[in-house]
Amino acid sequence: MERLKLTGIDEGLSVLVSTKLSGADQPELVLDAVLRLFPEFTCGLPDKPTFPSMQDDILAAEGVSLGEFLDTIHKQAILDTSLDFMSANLDDTGTIFQISRQAAMVGKVAFPLPGDNPLGGVITVEIGGENLEDWLEAATWHRGREDIPRRIGDEFTMDDKGEAVTWH
Repeated sequence: MERLKLTGIDEGLSVLVSTKLSGADQPELVLDAVLRLFPEFTCGLPDKPTFPSMQDDILAAEGVSLGEFLDTIHKQAILDTSLDFMSANLDDTGTIFQISRQAAMVGKVAFPLPGDNPLGGVITVEIGGENLEDWLEAATWHRGREDIPRRIGDEFTMDDKGEAVTWH
């Protein structure tokens, strides 16, 4: 079965991508990190901060395609991890998850553990819509699931500390 290429656009979902600028964050560099995984992200930039900076801005855009982000997690072969992180905060209204901005700078996806504050900040992704559970499972599908099926919240889901429950 060939992979179904989902993007979140025209699929009944709402997508909001945002990141917080603080301190000495360079808006252009932060925007570049976001654009590596979300090339359709568009928003205005605040003025470049000067020292000392009390910068506290948010870059945000709605209706952003998840296509490049999903292609990246497929290329990195982190689909089960992505399913677990993307669905960790799933409820009836949607889900919210974060990815490392530092990893995004080099076109990679890394999910910070809950409570961690990774160097370089985070990009927050909020997805809403009906049947989001099914969409997440389809978006992270890979051939290995033909042999070992995965579902959100199944016995293979990592624990709250990000540890694999089946490897110990």
